[in-house]
Amino acid sequence: MERRPGVPRLLREINDRAALDLLLATGPMTRGQIGELTGLSKVTASQTLARLEERGLVEVVGAQAGGRGPNAALYSVIASSAYVAGLEVGPNLISTAIADINGRTVAEVAVDPTGHDDPVPVVHDAIMKACRTAKVSAAKLRGVVIGTPGVVDPRSGDVRFSFDLPGWHEGIREALAGDLKREVMIENDVNLAAIAEQADGAAQGRGDFVLLWSDRGLGMAVMLGGKLHRGRSGSAGEIGYLPVPGVPLPEDIRTSPGRLPSLAGGLQSLVSAEAVAELARNHGFEVDNAGQSVQVAVAAGAEGEPLLDEIAHRLALGVAAVCVILDPGLVVLAGEVGHAGGEALTSRVEEAVARICPVRPQVVTTAVTDPHPVLRGAVLAALDRARGELLTS
Repeated sequence: MERRPGVPRLLREINDRAALDLLLATGPMTRGQIGELTGLSKVTASQTLARLEERGLVEVVGAQAGGRGPNAALYSVIASSAYVAGLEVGPNLISTAIADINGRTVAEVAVDPTGHDDPVPVVHDAIMKACRTAKVSAAKLRGVVIGTPGVVDPRSGDVRFSFDLPGWHEGIREALAGDLKREVMIENDVNLAAIAEQADGAAQGRGDFVLLWSDRGLGMAVMLGGKLHRGRSGSAGEIGYLPVPGVPLPEDIRTSPGRLPSLAGGLQSLVSAEAVAELARNHGFEVDNAGQSVQVAVAAGAEGEPLLDEIAHRLALGVAAVCVILDPGLVVLAGEVGHAGGEALTSRVEEAVARICPVRPQVVTTAVTDPHPVLRGAVLAALDRARGELLTS
């Protein structure tokens, strides 16, 4: 028989990973429960838990009464064994959350980046401030994920195009990693909102869905087979550029290398925050922003229905274009417009889509209860990376 060195070690690693993943997903369990759900024998499950205890990853947190015989020990992942940082970056605010390896947020802080051209020291200070607030050493961070508007190059991991963040350019991700002395991931903010939606919101258990984000900007995240679809250049979901009838085409968008001007034309010109607020004012409502526009339309009852119909029609142009190509089955409306509209808006969008294309998706409002879904998505993405590396660190 051919000898295969390393196989026992590989099996141990597989068993350790299976037990750790199970505890992270379900919380405290007994040795017997872990063995039953992983298929490990009692002896193997005991050896696996002993190794994880020795590495400071799990501990006994109590006991569970059973039938005859002594109570069974309950094992849990040690929350302080590792931490992650998630960040949401905007032109006027950087929000940072620190979470333990079980996903519990232990600190959340915000800093103002105004007046700082270089994002590296600003991000550094934001993370250090959050760690101090959490009373966590930065050395215990095992994952850092940053959400930004704009296009993120999937090959370099850098922000390629962002109207609002001129300082975020090629080389920033590497500079951040060097400064923080750990791997850093930059992700599109709407993609992170979709991760939060899949974990905590309306898309739980759904492998295929799209999330339409209508807020200060317009964006879309595409989830296929349970994974984000970013496209070759990272531009999948940049639906603001979609050509639509009745408005100018977005032209001359590349005015200088690596930079985009303010987007004029395309779907963005119909459902941007400014466009929705202007539409509301044209319908006789005094409003300051897009979210308020939808709120007053919903509250106005019959008087607000024409405004809701028009907003839904405009959103449906983008939703229909995506659905006839991808047929995702589920569309989630998020951002301040989607959140404010509720069922009054989603039902109208669903009807409008059905009128203009052969696909009728289910259209729902975001169900993420966290007030900062992008930040929540950043934490979840960081946890996914950290948990994957926990046994190798």
